[in-house]
Amino acid sequence: QVHLVESGGGLVKPGESLTLSCAASGFTFSGNPMTWYRQPPGKSRELVAIIGSAGAHTNYADSVRGRFTISRDNIQNSLYLQMDNLQLSDTAVYYCHLPSQNAWGRGTQVTVSD
Repeated sequence: QVHLVESGGGLVKPGESLTLSCAASGFTFSGNPMTWYRQPPGKSRELVAIIGSAGAHTNYADSVRGRFTISRDNIQNSLYLQMDNLQLSDTAVYYCHLPSQNAWGRGTQVTVSD
């Protein structure tokens, strides 16, 4: 059974940084691309970043490119999202997602506020 658990969210001020983590289990993590999504308040869920199974290939939403970095540790079965220069518009619940099985974590709240 796939299990994805996000952590690392919190309340920060504009310009600050956070790193999100996703602990994965129940599937062959190293063989699967992974994604981060987010859902801002009152809006639909949106793709933030994607990473290939080996970690060599990544892509980002235009709104976060240059500020966010997705990475993974295939030994620790963990996915990460380094978020720098956070902006008010980054406030959202962030979700770890396994595309091959359309499996989701429960999310972690990131709030950027003055």
